[in-house]
Amino acid sequence: MPVVNRIADFSADMTAWRRHLHTIPELAFDCPRTSAFIAERLRDFGVDEIHEGIAQTGIVALINGREDGPTIGLRADFDGLPIPEETGLDYASTHPGKMHACGHDGHTTMLLGAARYLAETRNFAGRVALIFQPAEEAGGGAGVMVEEGIMDRFDIGQVYALHNAPGFDVGAFYTTPGPLMAAVDTFHVHVQGVGGHGAMPHETRDPVMAACGIAMAIQTIVSRNHYALDDLVVSVTQIHTGTVDNVIPDTAYLNGTVRTFDPQVQAMVRRRMREIVAGQAASYGVEAVLDYETGYPATINDPDKTGFAAMIAGEVVGENRVVADAGREMGAEDFSYMLQERPGAYLFLGQGEGAGLHHPKYDFNDEVAPVGASFFARLVERAQPVRATMEV
Repeated sequence: MPVVNRIADFSADMTAWRRHLHTIPELAFDCPRTSAFIAERLRDFGVDEIHEGIAQTGIVALINGREDGPTIGLRADFDGLPIPEETGLDYASTHPGKMHACGHDGHTTMLLGAARYLAETRNFAGRVALIFQPAEEAGGGAGVMVEEGIMDRFDIGQVYALHNAPGFDVGAFYTTPGPLMAAVDTFHVHVQGVGGHGAMPHETRDPVMAACGIAMAIQTIVSRNHYALDDLVVSVTQIHTGTVDNVIPDTAYLNGTVRTFDPQVQAMVRRRMREIVAGQAASYGVEAVLDYETGYPATINDPDKTGFAAMIAGEVVGENRVVADAGREMGAEDFSYMLQERPGAYLFLGQGEGAGLHHPKYDFNDEVAPVGASFFARLVERAQPVRATMEV
């Protein structure tokens, strides 16, 4: 069962939709042009209901099948990134400093393609809820949509999503049951010392040395405070301090990221970071304040739904092009909020060689859009078959 013929027929339309979306990237929850374009396409397709204004610019659209049954949710994110585009494409971003550097334009296009096909054929029971989500990159739009009640409001029983994967074979699928992506937390450390002349450090309480001490000590959380086989990443990614070579500054700032799967490991990191920051501040004679922000939870696939989704992917592209136990990674994804509420699965779809995600020269590969749309469509038809189909 390869790419659906009808979806292949309008693949040129999908390319046009995607490239238009690529020209108008918008950030976080503030995506009015993107949302309006999606709603216009959905009206063209004749979906049964369009609910706008969820999480500010998010949309849930409903398509009714041929008979009563449950509701399955399909999600696509549509926000861009604050990155100046360097692709030189004729459909490059027209919004300076913003671009679709993570392929959310492609994710939206794949779901629109599935929507068009499902609205035409309706060869399924129950309903499909098409979830178009803002603010995946920043703001946790999936969590906001869940908080605003979409799962209960639309009686969604299971939910699925796709993400493109540069560097993996074109049209190949990758996923894993259980934990797939990590929880992500962010830490900020503000150091207050006493500055002075660089030639007279004895008259200062140096925040630069304190910041360096904190940064080095934080790394011992991974090397000395946790079991080596438990996945954990603690990375200091920013240190800002000082202005000139002969002045010791008053302040310093550190920032970084923490990635975990186990809530107990996450709690240990938070505790040890508080202790380290306080201890290092005391040893250097400065004041330091830790601001620890808990972010997206771990993305945990339901094992049964993941196996089912992998089977459907195999029907679309061939079993030999599906890796159903690919292992987990330390990236993060706010689809995790939806998977906390309902069973489902998140899969990666290979898009071949090219610039990686969040790179200024990245571009989504339009060749894989019909593959993703076919996966979504077949998933609905197989998860919720009409009785006549079941009796054949």
